Amino acid sequence: MKTMKKARIVLSMVLLGISVIGFSQAPADFWAGKWELKVIGTPEGDAKFIANLSRKDGKLVGNLTARDADAKETTMEISSIEETDKKIIISFSAQGYNVNLDMDKVDENHLKGSMMGMFDAEGVRVVAP
Repeated sequence: MKTMKKARIVLSMVLLGISVIGFSQAPADFWAGKWELKVIGTPEGDAKFIANLSRKDGKLVGNLTARDADAKETTMEISSIEETDKKIIISFSAQGYNVNLDMDKVDENHLKGSMMGMFDAEGVRVVAP
């Protein structure tokens, strides 16, 4: 009986320790990092972007880099980012148009959404912060 009681106490202490460690760690910043985004079926074909997102003064900021058919890179500053735990809306200007990219979290490394509500989009994490 004493052995069983000691085992329960030890098990309880181990479980308590694990839960304290789990809750004391700050959650990782899901959105920050490097993302490869693909917009499917635009008039010029599929568009690919690299989004570099970081946290500055508590706010998510960044830029998008696109590569055209001639391998020329264009970097666009993101004008605004709206975020929740499960959704992000990235707004930027491209070719004189204000564009928004609305993406939902699928899992820890994948996004799915649309650009301007017209073109399907998907994303995959390239590098975590």
